[in-house]
Amino acid sequence: MNVIDVRGLTKRFGDRTVVDHIDLRVGEREIVGFLGPNGSGKTTTIRMLCGLLVPDAAEGSCLGFDLRREAAQIKRQTGYMTQRFSFYEDLTIEENLDFVARLYDLRPRRARVERTLERSGLADRRRQLAGSLSGGWKQRLALAACVMHEPRLLLLDEPTAGVDPQARREFWDEIHRLSDAGVTVLVSTHYMDEAERCHRIVYIMDGVILADGTIPHLLANAGLHTVTVQGAGTAALRPALERLPGVDEVAPFGETLHLTGTDRAALLAAVAPYRADPTLRWDEGETSLEDLFIHLLRGRQGQAHP
Repeated sequence: MNVIDVRGLTKRFGDRTVVDHIDLRVGEREIVGFLGPNGSGKTTTIRMLCGLLVPDAAEGSCLGFDLRREAAQIKRQTGYMTQRFSFYEDLTIEENLDFVARLYDLRPRRARVERTLERSGLADRRRQLAGSLSGGWKQRLALAACVMHEPRLLLLDEPTAGVDPQARREFWDEIHRLSDAGVTVLVSTHYMDEAERCHRIVYIMDGVILADGTIPHLLANAGLHTVTVQGAGTAALRPALERLPGVDEVAPFGETLHLTGTDRAALLAAVAPYRADPTLRWDEGETSLEDLFIHLLRGRQGQAHP
């Protein structure tokens, strides 16, 4: 069953098309990573799916409700976590959760707040002002508030931006626990390690979906080949390597350079003269998710600026 099943989703602001006739399907209990550069249309798409923005065009449903005619029903069964902390910083954790429980008319209210505090690990901090929390604890409060009403769908818009690695790991453990319990998740992120924890990836740019599939599927069908080089002086080599025929992209990863191209023979021929240098180590490597996204980004930019 598809929890999200929309076709031709479109949104314009003036003469600018921000989301351009995209088709998106997300299955029950699926965790889908929504990736793309800033301004690609991720937030606008999420806001249309949860009923906060009216599409200019769309067919299909979210949670079985018509996306355009039944937005109110969609809102009641969806949890939406914004990029920025959106709760009252001069209220305590407990007071914020009580406010959310009142909004959703959750009953018995006190029991629901208490259960949320315990489940989210916030009980010991219940009287701490939200404004005094670190980024990780604010994130935990925001997620707890989003799931208080037991939504069937979670829409998370860059929820871990600016949060430390430990808090991000704990957050993702909770996302998988919710998925196992039956919640469907669409989450936008810029972090490759978070993308790798998703069941599927959707990559969007300029309001158009450029890739949709599991990571193994996307990498296997990318048509990309990768060569890596490491050793003293690799950084100085980069300008020359970028000019070689057959090399589409050169990206640094620490002290290693990743060279990617769509023609394996041309790529290997291009770097062959450099293999004689004993200070450099050359290997054929696996194409990474980041290599793929850089390739998609460059390709789209090339189409826009021929």
